[in-house]
Amino acid sequence: MLNTIIHGEPTQNPPLLIAHGLYGSARNWGVIARRLADERQVIAVDMRNHAHSPWQPQHDYPHLADDLAEVIDSIGGTADVVGHSMGGKASMVLALQHGDLVRKLVVADIAPVAYTHSQIQYIHAMRAVDLSRVDRRSDAETQLAEQGVEKALQSFFTQSLDIEGKKWRLNLDVLAAEMPKIMGFPEISSHWDGPTLFLSGADSDYVLPEHRDRIRSLFPSARFAKIPGAGHWLHAEKPREFEAAVRAFLNA
Repeated sequence: MLNTIIHGEPTQNPPLLIAHGLYGSARNWGVIARRLADERQVIAVDMRNHAHSPWQPQHDYPHLADDLAEVIDSIGGTADVVGHSMGGKASMVLALQHGDLVRKLVVADIAPVAYTHSQIQYIHAMRAVDLSRVDRRSDAETQLAEQGVEKALQSFFTQSLDIEGKKWRLNLDVLAAEMPKIMGFPEISSHWDGPTLFLSGADSDYVLPEHRDRIRSLFPSARFAKIPGAGHWLHAEKPREFEAAVRAFLNA
């Protein structure tokens, strides 16, 4: 089963499951998870091939959704779910294929479509880091900067670096091989009628007006909201606004 970080104790409210994006981890969501845990238990997961979860040869959305379903089964069989980017796609497939496990769904800055860009350049950058010369995170960040990785992403990526073990806690080989599936979205004919919020950064171009017909065909009850001044990493750029939007939706 996936590695989890649990915040808070069970309450009368359904637990909340948080699924991170590509190259992320449960740890990235610590601040928001702790704050939301004042009203409900929050379970942040490490997705497969990330952080402390098992490495697997497949990294497609049906498998990722099955991983999330297993976690929800282990905590009582029903949960609210928040997923960002890759985790948002996995959460959508979870709702479409295991709809009885999900009460409410928040999809953060991603649509159920295939994207034409790739994130493979960051795998190349991480592979290029000479880990034998890394004694602290700043050493790796310097090398990532030399690869053209922007400052905010340098510190984000190095959160997945095992400095003592001289290795990445990311299955870079599988993530590279499966990148087309990560950027894509499976063909699914079912739909999920539960309450769904597509929460986007106002400065992001990941969820566009032309995506709305596809979204509504899969999620007929979908609502849309934007966080001003935020891009794709809306939860990191505007954490208080993100938390407030999620809390309002879950408690409505």
